[in-house]
Amino acid sequence: MTTALYRRYRPDTFQEVIGQDHVTAPLMAALRADRVTHAYLFSGPRGCGKTTSARILARCLNCAQAPTDTPCGTCPSCRDLATGGPGSLDVVEIDAASHNGVDDARDLRERAAFAPARDRYKIFILDEAHMVTAQGFNALLKLVEEPPAHVKFIFATTEPEKVIGTIRSRTHHYPFRLVPPDVLEGYLGHLCQAEGVEIGPGVFPLVVRAGGGSVRDTLSVMDQLIGGAHDGGVDYQRAVALLGYTDTTMLDQCVDAIAASDGAGVFRVVDRVVSSGHDPRRFVEDLLTRLRDLLVIALAGSEAGAALGSMPVGELERMDLQARTMGAAALSRAADTTAQALTAMVGATSPRLQLEL
Repeated sequence: MTTALYRRYRPDTFQEVIGQDHVTAPLMAALRADRVTHAYLFSGPRGCGKTTSARILARCLNCAQAPTDTPCGTCPSCRDLATGGPGSLDVVEIDAASHNGVDDARDLRERAAFAPARDRYKIFILDEAHMVTAQGFNALLKLVEEPPAHVKFIFATTEPEKVIGTIRSRTHHYPFRLVPPDVLEGYLGHLCQAEGVEIGPGVFPLVVRAGGGSVRDTLSVMDQLIGGAHDGGVDYQRAVALLGYTDTTMLDQCVDAIAASDGAGVFRVVDRVVSSGHDPRRFVEDLLTRLRDLLVIALAGSEAGAALGSMPVGELERMDLQARTMGAAALSRAADTTAQALTAMVGATSPRLQLEL
C-alpha cells in the first residue's frame, strides 16, 4: 500500500513550502533574529499549508541548532517531527473540532504547566481553532496572554473571524492564500518527474483546476490520476474522463452550434450530455469555462496562450478559430446567458429542463 502524495511530499522546511512567501519569509526572519512570539494564528483556505507550516515552525524552535530558520534534520527533535516521523512529546497537536470545551481548555492549561520532556519548548498546535467555543477560548485567555517561558501556541483555522478577538489580538496573524496555478503546475511537473510518471499535454491545468488552488487537494487529484495510469502515463482524455470533465468534442460542438445559431445542434449536444450520464450542471460549468477561454483568446490574441496554460496539440488553434468566428461581443453575451443558467440550476428539480431553457 502506498502513502498518499500529499503525505509523502509534505514539506519539512519553509524553503519547501510553495506559494506562501509572504508568510514564510517573515517567519524565517523572526527565527534568524530570535524574535519569535509566544502565539501565532495561521489562517487560510484548506490544504494551503497552515498545519504543515506550524509543524515546520515547531521543528525550527526545538531544533538543537535553534534559533534557526532551517532545521538541521539530524537532531532527535528534527527526526521525530520530520515527514513520516513518530512525533514529539513536546509538540502537541490538538483537533479543536473535537476538543473545544472548557474541560479541554483546563486540561491544556494543566499540561502547559509542566516543563518540556526533552526539547526547548512545549508547543501546542490547535487545528480548526475556530471550532473552540467562546467559553473554551475564555478559559485559555490568561494562558495565551501570559504563557510560561517554555510554552508556544500556534492556532490554525480556515475561519479566523470565528476566533474571538481577545485571542486574535494576542497572536501574530499570518494569512495563507490559495496557490497560483502556474506555481502549482511547476510543482506538479517536478513531482511527477520524481515519481517517474509521464504526463500528457493539458493534464496539469485540469488537475490544478480540480484542486482549486489547494496544494493538498491538487495532490490528491494527481494521486488519483497516477493511481489509474497505464504504462503510457496519464493522457488528456483519461484525465478528462477520470475527473468528470465534459469531453472537449461536446464543448466544441456546442460552441459551434451557438456560433451558427443552430438551436437543433445545441439540443442534440444536450441530449448527448444527459444520455451519456454527465451531470448537466458540470456541463454548464465546463461550457462557461470554455466561453471564458474563448473570450480571453478574442481579446488577448497571440498573448492568450500564457493565460490559458498548456493545452493538447491542435486545441488552441481550434479555439482560436472559434473565437474569431464568434467575436468578443457574442462570446460575452453567451457567457452571461450561461452564467445565468448556472445560477438557475442551483436547487432545480429538473437540471435538464433548466439546461435546455
